[in-house]
Amino acid sequence: MEMIDKALGVHAQALGLRSKRMEILARNIANADTPHFKAKDIDFKSVLKQTKESALNTTSNLHMPMPMEEDPGGEKFRIPFNASFDGNTVEMNVEQAKFGQVAADYQATLNILESRVSGIRRALRGD
Repeated sequence: MEMIDKALGVHAQALGLRSKRMEILARNIANADTPHFKAKDIDFKSVLKQTKESALNTTSNLHMPMPMEEDPGGEKFRIPFNASFDGNTVEMNVEQAKFGQVAADYQATLNILESRVSGIRRALRGD
């Protein structure tokens, strides 16, 4: 299993994080008209870095653990550009733009993983 993780690299973890971010952005869009709903997002770079660093295991109980963020999921409330009267912080144009960007990033990560898996498949067949 470790060999497969090395072959796929960080892209397997990135795909999961991108999927989670798309869910959060979709939730924001679905609640655009809900009074007092607070839009959330994930700081993708910091969560991915934390995921990579958490993969490092300590070799002794005397080692200090790495500091964790307040929210291990990385969800943070978004500060709106224009405040709403009903307390809702969802801005549809921002959410739709972010969702489109994340969807493109998700597809790019899928393409990278697909090429890596097909390379592994060719190597196993001896092509």
